[in-house]
Amino acid sequence: MQNLFRSCLTLFSLLSLTLVLPFPRLVHAEEFPYSVGLGFEFASGTYGTGTRTESVSVPLTLAFYPNERINLSLEIPYVYQSNGNVTSGLFSGMQGGKTMMLPANGMGPAGVGSSAMGTGGIGGVTSGNSQQSQNGIGDITLKAGYILAGEKELTPQIRPNLFIKFPTADKEKALGTGEFDEGFAVEISKWLGKWNTFAEAGYTVQGKTSRLPLRNFIAYNAGVAWQVSDRFRPILFIKGATPPADNSSSLMELRMKLKYQATNHTGIEGYVAKGITTNSPDYGSGFALYYDF
Repeated sequence: MQNLFRSCLTLFSLLSLTLVLPFPRLVHAEEFPYSVGLGFEFASGTYGTGTRTESVSVPLTLAFYPNERINLSLEIPYVYQSNGNVTSGLFSGMQGGKTMMLPANGMGPAGVGSSAMGTGGIGGVTSGNSQQSQNGIGDITLKAGYILAGEKELTPQIRPNLFIKFPTADKEKALGTGEFDEGFAVEISKWLGKWNTFAEAGYTVQGKTSRLPLRNFIAYNAGVAWQVSDRFRPILFIKGATPPADNSSSLMELRMKLKYQATNHTGIEGYVAKGITTNSPDYGSGFALYYDF
């Protein structure tokens, strides 16, 4: 826990420095073709293992908007977790990204109390080192989106997205599955005065491994935002997915996010989350700073 505290303190310090420096933000593709973002996310849960795991992710996001309809992005996360009892995974093809954690041997809730838990899971994390903290680069995700239909008075905006997850995380540290994932999603959004409603659903094809019984899964999110002012917007939404592995639960959590447009270039957002199902974090929080240029 002390190592986690020191890691969090160091990362928060680095993030604070970026706030002090002139580091502007994301606005819209039609104004600025490039953007960069730096985030800090914390999650804590038992994930059906009987042992609490705390994790930190620091994603760096690079985006390019060649025109008003197309968007391309690359997310490169650095990941820390307090032990190797669970396997980190990231499916960022969905709006806002989403973290999932699975018991390292894929047993899910059925494995609670089992002596096999964490004894040679996905990346060979053994009983001797499963309680050690792990850290390193996470899985990198490339995403491409296209606005198929722009929003009109009576119809919503429709944007399909394609994404691929590269297995850059160290599976020996249980920081990833060690497999490629690919998928697609469709996002629908509509403004109703100062209210913005949105929903997204997608399908992910996971790479197969003999050490973790992974499944293809459907992921979704839906919510509503209120444009309080030109610069401030609170957002409430639910995120989830069908079980991503045999004997695991579905994923579901509720999030409250606040977005603030500090300048014409600079944006800040933060969120708190509450997990609802077994393999979701019990709770989590995050902060991000974005810059458009």
